Amino acid sequence: MNWFKQQLANVVGTEEPEYGPTAVQPVTKQTPPYSILKKEDLRWKAMEQTNVETETFYFYTDEGVTAMAQVIYSNVGGLHTTAQFNSKIFDHEGPGKHQWCSDPLKDYGFDEPQTSFYADGVALEMNDAGDAYTIKSARNEQCVVNITLKRQAPGFQVGKDGTTYFGTDPAHPWGSMRHAFWPRCTVTGTMQTPTKTYKMEGKGTYIYALQGMKPHHLANRWNFANIHTKGYSAVLMEYTTPQSYGKTTVGVGGIAKDGQLVCVGECTAEHLSSKQETPNDWPEPTTIVWKWNGQVDGKPVHAEVKGDLPTRSDRIEVLAHLPGFVKTFIGAATGLKPHIFQYFSTDKLQLKIKVDGEDEVSEAGRVFSEATFIS
Repeated sequence: MNWFKQQLANVVGTEEPEYGPTAVQPVTKQTPPYSILKKEDLRWKAMEQTNVETETFYFYTDEGVTAMAQVIYSNVGGLHTTAQFNSKIFDHEGPGKHQWCSDPLKDYGFDEPQTSFYADGVALEMNDAGDAYTIKSARNEQCVVNITLKRQAPGFQVGKDGTTYFGTDPAHPWGSMRHAFWPRCTVTGTMQTPTKTYKMEGKGTYIYALQGMKPHHLANRWNFANIHTKGYSAVLMEYTTPQSYGKTTVGVGGIAKDGQLVCVGECTAEHLSSKQETPNDWPEPTTIVWKWNGQVDGKPVHAEVKGDLPTRSDRIEVLAHLPGFVKTFIGAATGLKPHIFQYFSTDKLQLKIKVDGEDEVSEAGRVFSEATFIS
């Protein structure tokens, strides 16, 4: 029966058999505990089996604008590849009114080293030095993007390769989840809508992610947090596997300041209180605590952000913004209605950092966070 269920899951994406937590090899157990990214670590993999590969850029301007841009490159069953460009400007015409564009791409591909992505109307280019990206999109006149994001601290990945592996035989995994981060960057450029041109001067974060099997088989819960204070930038990414992998939680992230990393390692996210989100029966978080535990240069570091989340800025129906073929595949096979709750605030939550042997540092800053419920 398990064999039959696995074949069905492989083909149409239904629930997998219960393998238990031993079928997950978390990246947080790898040695070394973290590694500094090189240019070649950020090559697009363009895998030929089912996967979703993304490069996501978050922007926080000095004038208070929060925005993002993203390329999604996905392959379903090794049969059909799609590419999508997403952009979002929060509170474009007032609180709760966002400029959201999500467009399928044509004629897409990569440069020879596979560090830059091109499509009709879109260019996502890494520079020769490997420390900056230029994001350009004229794919949708509702949001024309021309932004450069430059790294201000080392990029990193947890473990030796940033990857958690899935499978009952660690030597031959059948799936994977990888994250790589540039936590602290500067941002310059513009995002232009039909009614306004935004000067995108400020801070930013870049995240590379590769989900090396069907996304809903890898995780059924996600937590994401990105904080920028005057002196520090922090990023946290945590997910929980479905019951098929024992509801195992893996959390990774780090903290940087200009020119150096402060903490890299295991992270946790906890919803201390929540309210039932009636339309889809998801428990929307209202009070959180995010924690970072790690080290840099052998010094143990603990950091946390704890407090009430602001009123949510948006609730996103995930399937509505996926490439059409992927949406049909997941929705029809599973009946899932995944949603993302998004929040952002200014100077209300404190990032508290304690480096071994030093006084605790506490700074308020810009916070953007997401809580995602898939199944």
